[in-house]
Amino acid sequence: MLAAKDAADRVRVFWQPGCSSCLRTKEFLSKNGVDYESINVHGNPAGMEELRKLGARSVPIVARGGKFVFAQTLTDVIRFLNLDVRLQERLSPEGLVGKIRIVLPAAARYLQQIPAEWLDQPFRNRNRPIRALGHHVFRIVEAFLEAVGDGRELTYELIMQEAAPTLRSSEDLARYGEGVLARVDQWWAGCTDRGGEAMMDTYFGRHPMQVVLERTAWHPAQHTRQLMLILDTLNIEPDGRLTAADLAGLPLPDKAWDNE
Repeated sequence: MLAAKDAADRVRVFWQPGCSSCLRTKEFLSKNGVDYESINVHGNPAGMEELRKLGARSVPIVARGGKFVFAQTLTDVIRFLNLDVRLQERLSPEGLVGKIRIVLPAAARYLQQIPAEWLDQPFRNRNRPIRALGHHVFRIVEAFLEAVGDGRELTYELIMQEAAPTLRSSEDLARYGEGVLARVDQWWAGCTDRGGEAMMDTYFGRHPMQVVLERTAWHPAQHTRQLMLILDTLNIEPDGRLTAADLAGLPLPDKAWDNE
C-alpha cells in the first residue's frame, strides 16, 4: 500500500472510452515511464465526483495532488509533470489544413457505409450513438472555425454541441461534413496568419493558433480511425481506407480505441 504522502503525489489520469485525447495521454505517459492511477469516469459517479472536486468538467485530466492540467496538448502535460521529453515537430498550418481535407471526406464516406440500424447503437464501452460520433468529427472543425472567425473562446461546450434534429441519416451527416470542409477552404483562403502565431483562448488554455489547429486536425482524424474500426467490426471494407501516409505528421495514439 502506498504511504499517505506517496498516494497524494501519485499522478492520476481521468478519462473515458472513445476519447481521443484520453487514449493519447495514457499512451504517452506509459511510453515515458510515468506511473499513474487510471480513473475511468464513464458511468462512474465516484470518479466523476473526484474530477469535479478538482474543479474540472472534461477529460482527459492529468492530476497530482490537488492540482491538474487539461491534457488536450501534450506540451502542457510535459510542463505540468516536469518531464524531459521532446515531441515530434508540428506540421505547419497549411499542412494541417491539408490533413483536414483528407480526413473529413473520408469520415463522410465511412458514415455512408454504416447500416442505418447501427447509427443509434453505441460502440464497445462508450455509451454514445455512432451517429453522435460521426457528427462530432465535423463539429470539432466547425467549432474551431467559429472560434477563430470571431475571436471567441473555443469552449468545451462549443466543441461538444449536439447535432441538429435534421441530421438523422448518414447522408445528412455527410452533407454536413461537406459544408464544414467548404468553410475550411473559405477560411484558409482568406487567412493572413499563415504561420498560425495568433493566440487563441480555449478551455484548455491560451495557445497559438497552430497548436489549436493541430488538435483540430488530429482529433477528428482519430475519430475517423474509429469509424474505420466500426466498419471493420461489421465486416465492411472502408471505402478508401486512410493510410499511414495520409495521417503522417499528426500526433495520433497508436490504438484507435481504448478497451481498458
